[in-house]
Amino acid sequence: GIPCTSSPVAARRTVTITYIESPRTIAPVVTVMGPVAHGEPTFRVVIRKPTVVDGAAGGITQHIWASLVPVGDSVISFIDTPGHAAFSSMRARGANTTDVVILVVAANDGVMPQTEEAINHAKAAGVSIVVAINKMDLQGADEERIKGDLAANDLTPEDWGGNIQMIPVSALKGDGVDKLLEAVVLESELLELKAHYEGQAQGVVIESELDKFRGAVATLLVQNGTLKVGDMVVCGSAVGKVKSIIGSDGSKLKSAEPSFAVEILGLS
Repeated sequence: GIPCTSSPVAARRTVTITYIESPRTIAPVVTVMGPVAHGEPTFRVVIRKPTVVDGAAGGITQHIWASLVPVGDSVISFIDTPGHAAFSSMRARGANTTDVVILVVAANDGVMPQTEEAINHAKAAGVSIVVAINKMDLQGADEERIKGDLAANDLTPEDWGGNIQMIPVSALKGDGVDKLLEAVVLESELLELKAHYEGQAQGVVIESELDKFRGAVATLLVQNGTLKVGDMVVCGSAVGKVKSIIGSDGSKLKSAEPSFAVEILGLS
């Protein structure tokens, strides 16, 4: 979670950017959280399946996946951080990457310690929460009991007079997923998320690694401006020139706009 800036001038530690164009609406950046046993990994696969080619060369690593998912006339940018603790650690360092958290809770199980941990991390980050009540297709699923358990953790559902959207879904069958994505879009509209598209890019490096063949590879979330191939990049003490921008499906891009999560090559 290290702040990163692109600049057409010589690389330097601090770059001040002034944008002259008015900010425009951007796609919300969403993270899925919750216990693994509640189907969180399955849920992530269901979301990304139409847009990500599994095993694509140069795709996002197993630690962090990212994809742009179309929802009607809107788009949602999904990223996943490696664990709840890492999510909070990134926030503590000023790497504010997520706008909305989807909290996955199993309808046949209830609130677990890992669920409470996820809730606490999301609250500490100050991000909006949308709840996916998963496994509604299983025997013993009790939506109202789950809502009661969540209300006890200060997450009161809308139909109980609160402000938390809770959508019943079945990740395994795909039931309710479209409605959940629409709920995320609605949540983002209430947040009125905006950014500048023109000018030098600013963002956050979520993860980096040294690849045996490609050298230094960084997963970057663009938050302002547009990142282009050939831009100089400053990230902490690391500098470089963007040699390649790779999308979540493994395709090579010429540029990346706000809310895009991409891999870049060229940092020292």
